[in-house]
Amino acid sequence: MLLEIHPKNPDERKIKIVLECLRKGGIIIYPTDTIYGLGCSIEHSDAISRICQIKHIQAEKALLSFICSDLSNLSEYTKSIDTPIYRFLKQYLPGPFTFILEASKKTPKLLRTKKETVGIRVPDNEICRTIIHELGHPILSTSLPYDEDDIPYTDAEIMHEKFGHLVDIVIDGGPGGVVPSTIVDCTKNPPEVIREGAGVIE
Repeated sequence: MLLEIHPKNPDERKIKIVLECLRKGGIIIYPTDTIYGLGCSIEHSDAISRICQIKHIQAEKALLSFICSDLSNLSEYTKSIDTPIYRFLKQYLPGPFTFILEASKKTPKLLRTKKETVGIRVPDNEICRTIIHELGHPILSTSLPYDEDDIPYTDAEIMHEKFGHLVDIVIDGGPGGVVPSTIVDCTKNPPEVIREGAGVIE
């Protein structure tokens, strides 16, 4: 299904369709403040495994991150964040960043690395934050498999043509970006940028 949702004023009825899909273990393609993401509820391990199959990666070895609705939601899935890191996160969220933090017990095993860390995003995008807020827990965030030229898809109709048979809903929330999020490792002191992306750390 290709579902058009207004980027600034998401339609409640359409959001409900997405929520029903996620609660049943469905997979969606959705807009963020950077590139479009491939996602599912983090509470459905079968859906996470399906996404790994779509991307031809092993769940245990994949570095999968997920999206939270805000900073307090993020803190549920991480071990206690000290004041300097909290201030640092507050400065940059919501925004085009993925922060690597120590995972709490609430983070599903499939999403934790061997080092017991997890990548978490809070995008500045009304559609995905509304979905997570209404769902009550985070959704998985990973990029779509690219073509040979390695440029992310920006057009929801093209994504629907290419991946519509593999996913349940493709959300059209307007043109997507082509630069992924900046990844920052907050388990290091000071935090270290490990991938330069759309976000700039001062």
